[in-house]
Amino acid sequence: MILISHRGNIDGPNSKRENDPDYIVEALYNYEVEIDLWFIDGMFKLGHDEPQHEIQYEFLLKNSRKLWIHCKNLLAFRELSRIDPAGDFLNYFVHESDDVVFTSKGYRWALVGKQPIENSIAVMPEVNDEDIAVCSGICSDYIGKYR
Repeated sequence: MILISHRGNIDGPNSKRENDPDYIVEALYNYEVEIDLWFIDGMFKLGHDEPQHEIQYEFLLKNSRKLWIHCKNLLAFRELSRIDPAGDFLNYFVHESDDVVFTSKGYRWALVGKQPIENSIAVMPEVNDEDIAVCSGICSDYIGKYR
């Protein structure tokens, strides 16, 4: 089972630190991490509701084996698609309201409340007490409880 920290959270939401590069690196020691990525004015930035923390492409590349990159604007998706069109290095995706999307590496990423979907990543399954028996992984603010 793939265990993915949601925005760097392990034991619950922490809105002051979510998507902060240092917080993400801390979580990467034990988990994979879903991050929220923007591309604004030629720069990559992390943040959920708005771009907050500027990062370099090298940060994404250095941690690529364990990052799940949620492109928060179409420009971020376009830029990653331009840099890594086949998803050889980065695992990224974009969605608005789709029940499930495929990441650049072919994983099924399912929205909250859509389980069970075989071989998918269940996002926040604890919200609706979802059946995750057929899932490949879990992304949660409480990922530590699934260890």
